[in-house]
Amino acid sequence: MPHVSLITLGVDDLDLVSRFYEALGWRRSSASVPEVVTFLQGGNVALGLFGRAALAAEAKLSDAEVAGNGAVALATNLPNEAQVDAALQAAEAAGGRITKPAERAEWGGYSGYFTDPEGNLWEVAHNPYFPLGDDGAVELPQ
Repeated sequence: MPHVSLITLGVDDLDLVSRFYEALGWRRSSASVPEVVTFLQGGNVALGLFGRAALAAEAKLSDAEVAGNGAVALATNLPNEAQVDAALQAAEAAGGRITKPAERAEWGGYSGYFTDPEGNLWEVAHNPYFPLGDDGAVELPQ
């Protein structure tokens, strides 16, 4: 996992926080789902804003565990499912804790979650709808 391609923040007020980042120059993507998730493009990094409780449920963590790490999930998108599985295995071998083994996601991709030794949350995903550029950066739909 040589790079971070998508940063997901768990937030309490999705509309307010979305407008804040747009005011800072992040571009909202058409992949956003009102009242569910906002995707924003900023250079070579994408930012996802997701409800705090929904993020906890997605990662199979309690609300308290997510609140404890600031409700942030760093993410890396990989070209295929095999690389997702390999990245999760490497994280566990290095001392991370798998919170959600990789599985097919309702949004059409494949993802799993782990925490680092201090509890920082990471998602590892293959998202067929967000292509990766030659440099590994996510390319959100315009």
